[in-house]
Amino acid sequence: MKVFTGKVIRTKMAKTATVAVERLVAHPIYKKRMAKTKLFHAHDELGVKVGDTVIIRDIKPVSKLKKWGVVEVVKTQKEKKAK
Repeated sequence: MKVFTGKVIRTKMAKTATVAVERLVAHPIYKKRMAKTKLFHAHDELGVKVGDTVIIRDIKPVSKLKKWGVVEVVKTQKEKKAK
């Protein structure tokens, strides 16, 4: 089972959240670490908001693009503003 942590960047579709997962990759020649971002469409039953940090995992395909599901909300946008 694959599990990723990412930030919700869009919630325009019904029961779908677009999650940006960022990872660090070393450049093959210069060995400098770079951030690479990949977008995932995740099935959302929890009702997450834009800016929330969530955990997604692979699930049975729900549609053509949705093969991931939101498991839990790690940090909400309100918690980030309070700090």
